[in-house]
Amino acid sequence: MVRAVNEVRRAVREALGRLPDDVRRAPLVVGCSGGADSLALLLAAHAERPGEVRAAIVDHRLQEGSGKRSHALAESLRARGIEARVHPVTVDGPGGTEAAARRARYAALAAARPHPCSPVLLGHTLDDQAETVLLGLGRGSGARSLAGMREWDEPWLRPLLGLRRDRVRAACAGGPVPWEDPHNTDPRFRRARLRAEVLPLLDDVLAGGVAEALARTAAQLREDDEALAEWALRVHEEARDGNTLRVDVLLGVPAAVRRRVLREWLLERGATAVTDAHLRAADALVGAWRGQGGPRLPGGLDVVREHGRLVPARPG
Repeated sequence: MVRAVNEVRRAVREALGRLPDDVRRAPLVVGCSGGADSLALLLAAHAERPGEVRAAIVDHRLQEGSGKRSHALAESLRARGIEARVHPVTVDGPGGTEAAARRARYAALAAARPHPCSPVLLGHTLDDQAETVLLGLGRGSGARSLAGMREWDEPWLRPLLGLRRDRVRAACAGGPVPWEDPHNTDPRFRRARLRAEVLPLLDDVLAGGVAEALARTAAQLREDDEALAEWALRVHEEARDGNTLRVDVLLGVPAAVRRRVLREWLLERGATAVTDAHLRAADALVGAWRGQGGPRLPGGLDVVREHGRLVPARPG
């Protein structure tokens, strides 16, 4: 247990040390569900920064007794000298229960920050990262999705992405008794099935090490994606001409960079839910133009090519 505690504390200490100066000096918020991962993270953060940590307990109100359980957790944390507050949320909207709960949770955690620079620490582990990569692979959503979660994605800080779940949970011994959310094992949810069925099967077939391999793949793809994104930003700045994009500039770069430029440009112009098919149709106006019209995009936006420029247009 002591070794696991030290590993988690070291991970938190090092992650905090990599933050920008103004963020590192701000008080911390830790999202605490009462599960072993978030409790281990909270205890480690409190040990590293005593008196500067606030626990934000989000009550999704999806299960009977969740409010009572959340307030009991807050009381037990306060007894340990940790400031804690319960944040009830309403889970609704598109995308199903998982997506709606995630939106509500992240909104509540962001609102719980006591200072504009305060980071919000989340208890995602290497196993969570592996699950995220597999979910992205199943969606076919490209390198950006397969790159998984970033350690620092303002205001979210994930110090435990390099640690396996069992090591993090071992660090929780001696603290408040963790609560095991039944949704984590409910086969109605994709992530629960990946955790219980898919990853163990892959470990069996591939002789182990799958979670670590997926996490390494995510890290490599993230580096590639960041390099391409930086390149695309420079191209975007050069190609921008008022509200339009210069085709001659876009022709001089690979399609992968072009499509990143197009995605950001289209989102800035008001397009919504831009898919790979939309981007490829818009890109054809640059790399395979034969006088054709451009795609109609969600958000009521058309893209056309006129006088060597890509032009956003609202249908009349």
